[in-house]
Amino acid sequence: MQRNNSRDAAHRRRWQRCSTAVAATTEMRGAAVVMQKTETLTKKEEHLLLPNAAIAIVPLPDATAPAHLPLLCRQPSAQPPHPAHSFGGGFRFYHLKELCHLLRSTNSFEAEAGRLMTGNESESELPVPPYPPIEPTAFDLIVIGTGLPESVISAAASASGKSVLHLDPNPFYGSHFSSLSIADLTHFLNSHSTPSSVCPDPLYSDVEISNYASRLLSQHPRNFNLDVSGPRVLFCADHAVDLMLKSGASHYLEFKSIDATFMLDADAKLCSVPDSRAAIFKDKSLGLMEKNQLMRFFKLVQGHLSLDESEENDVRISEEDLDSPFADFLTKMKLSHKIKSIVLYAIAMADYDQEVSEYVLKTRDGINRLALYNSSIGRLVLMFQNALGALIYPIYGQGELPQAFCRRAAVKGCLYVLRMPVISLLTDQNSGSYKGVRLASGQDILSHKLVLDPSFTVPGSLASSHQQLQESFQAFSLSDNKGKVARGICITRSSLKPDLSNFLVIFPPRSLFPEQVTSIRVLQLGGNLAVCPVGMFVLYFSALCDEVNQGKKLLHAALSALQKLLVTGTAGNSSTAQSEDMEEAKPTLLWSALYIQDLSLGQFGSIISTPTPDGNLNYNDLLDATEKLYWKLYPKEELFPETTSSPENSEDDAGLTLES
Repeated sequence: MQRNNSRDAAHRRRWQRCSTAVAATTEMRGAAVVMQKTETLTKKEEHLLLPNAAIAIVPLPDATAPAHLPLLCRQPSAQPPHPAHSFGGGFRFYHLKELCHLLRSTNSFEAEAGRLMTGNESESELPVPPYPPIEPTAFDLIVIGTGLPESVISAAASASGKSVLHLDPNPFYGSHFSSLSIADLTHFLNSHSTPSSVCPDPLYSDVEISNYASRLLSQHPRNFNLDVSGPRVLFCADHAVDLMLKSGASHYLEFKSIDATFMLDADAKLCSVPDSRAAIFKDKSLGLMEKNQLMRFFKLVQGHLSLDESEENDVRISEEDLDSPFADFLTKMKLSHKIKSIVLYAIAMADYDQEVSEYVLKTRDGINRLALYNSSIGRLVLMFQNALGALIYPIYGQGELPQAFCRRAAVKGCLYVLRMPVISLLTDQNSGSYKGVRLASGQDILSHKLVLDPSFTVPGSLASSHQQLQESFQAFSLSDNKGKVARGICITRSSLKPDLSNFLVIFPPRSLFPEQVTSIRVLQLGGNLAVCPVGMFVLYFSALCDEVNQGKKLLHAALSALQKLLVTGTAGNSSTAQSEDMEEAKPTLLWSALYIQDLSLGQFGSIISTPTPDGNLNYNDLLDATEKLYWKLYPKEELFPETTSSPENSEDDAGLTLES
């Protein structure tokens, strides 16, 4: 009896702490509290709630819970809560429509509440809620997976007036472009690196996850938003930014600037990248001659870009030079080896060793990349008004990008259902053409157009001609698999550079070991971007590779170099408080994940498969491939046609969110 009383008291204290925490959070976000009984919601109550609120934060019921269940409903002016899906201490975000259904099914709600009360369950392991039948049963387009390419296609089709059903077997948005907690990321990588009926050829392999401070990290189970496809940044003037502005997705995103870019030099030290006239003058690592060389080169590039193509001028770079390798052109400009490396790998972002590789960057492409970098510096756009440099990163992680496009699609009428696997294709027995999908719920949904997540393979078909359909699907490949990308994530207690949180580091080819033929890019992010607790840092690194062993060697070399730089960075910090905490801060490396991901640009036919996350730092190539796939679906449709009304002031956007 005493044990039960003690347990009830513990539940009561936890309930009070959680209520206070959620109330404070929602108060900051301008949310209102609505009291609603746990009994079945009437149709009238649903009608009153649903138009004015999009999500509910539900305290999990137990023996000591009050008789009324508070629903904390976000108002239209409030920002969506983060992290998505669950709130530490026994609270859970629900879309109100899903909540209404769960409240009608007491057993399901109590079972899920019991699992969540522990606070340790991965979101991916939560039970699938019972879904009502989907209405209508026919759509113009069905999209499976909520990654960035799928979300862009869904939003564009919805903006063009198409009826779209968007499904995802995961309990979260973003798929391979998501930002997840440590537990969810671990589960995602492990589940997608094992062959299954849905994914016989998994995208990920050789997953190595190491936890050096499990006790410390367990204190912050939901304070991490780790990108599956990192490192990623956006240039302020690149295609992804223009697409977000045109579509209206930018209204659901907030960015911060990446403060600096560094490159590993011959002495294994980080030197700053002088990417503008002001940066060149301030740089102390360059000699006067090198500064003059770099200034003259930038002046030549700017002069070339400012001239009209029809103009004849000595400043214009000749067609012969534009078609030559960029490395040869830089040599012709008499740039030193150090300056060439900076231009090639830290500004133009060349992937491979430009001296020996077959993947040579042409001068024309190199100049265009320099132009993108230059035009991104200090670009004045409202969505990132505080971005002083060329690079920006979304607060709460890259997983915010697909969610923003999903929200635009929802505003235009797209129907979203998470945790809903597709178990087979429906095909016409006479023609063999695709005509719909069968869901795990047993319901058949009809559509003549289908877009698939790149890792998704339908395990079976109801028609004997399924093999013929698959052969047709493979015949229209945009691109064969182009190798792999090796990715790594680290969580640390110190920065690579004292007094800096958010910056990019480039390891040029052959900077770590002689056989290193590709650049390794490292992105460090701090707690001010809401990707980790304050005082910790997340490091993403990646490199292209041809096969697994090469990728693993690149990852381990980069991890070793980062650990050395972390020790140097900690030792170089003269702060008294941090020096006193050095003993307590060990180990500096708290957690790491290394994995290899396959690459594919996508496929089209009667069914479309979207691209995997590529090895680039930005999204330009990925979005170019996505647009091509969209125009294969709808050749005569404009991607996000211009509208007279502003998405920012659109009434149909009021109160919508994407938590499920």
